[in-house]
Amino acid sequence: MSETHRSDAVTDRPDEVTDPLLWKLALEVADAHEPDGQGGCQNLLCAGEPWPCTAWNNAQRALRAAQRDVADEAPTPVAPSWSAAPMVPATRRSAA
Repeated sequence: MSETHRSDAVTDRPDEVTDPLLWKLALEVADAHEPDGQGGCQNLLCAGEPWPCTAWNNAQRALRAAQRDVADEAPTPVAPSWSAAPMVPATRRSAA
């Protein structure tokens, strides 16, 4: 079984983190996608991709999202796709 060098960054977690699980997972992804020293990503899943790779960028986005305070964000208004007016059944036309 191979050893991993991932750190358990619970003690280094900033106070602003509101989602510890997302924070921990994002750190693990970022650690796994470090630069290889030659301008690429060291992770085999990113073979040939320049660093910063897509996975590392997504991990950074997740780290920022894990620190967001939901109360600070204004909710985006959503227009309802239905009418609040009561439904009135259609009347049948009588055949003349």
